This record gives sequence, structure tokens and C-alpha cells, in this order.
Amino acid sequence: MMFGPKLTTVFKSRWNALFWAAGILATAYCTVPAADQAARHEKAQIAAQKPDHTNPWAKDSDSPN
Repeated sequence: MMFGPKLTTVFKSRWNALFWAAGILATAYCTVPAADQAARHEKAQIAAQKPDHTNPWAKDSDSPN
């Protein structure tokens, strides 16, 4: 079961078909994020998950030695 108008009624008129297609394109444009925005978000998530590497053999700076 589909929501919205039946496809046979949409494509009976060219204007109805154009408005329907414009609605589909506007929906796609508004819902898909830009590539650079998605890449920045992904890099931020990775940076938040992984802490910086620390040398396991390094002396602690808090120790009195």
C-alpha cells in the first residue's frame, strides 16, 4: 500500500507529473546531507571514540622519580 496519490492520477497531466517530480527532488535535496558535512561529522565521531595514543613505556609525569 502506497501513500499519496495513485500514479495513474499523477501522470494524467503533465503539470501534475512536474509538481510530483519537483516534490520528490525537493525531498531528496532536503534530506541528503552534503558530502563535506558528512565527512566532517564522521571524522568528529572517530576522534571522539578513540583517545590519543599514549606510550605504555613512558614514565608518568606524576611520579616523583
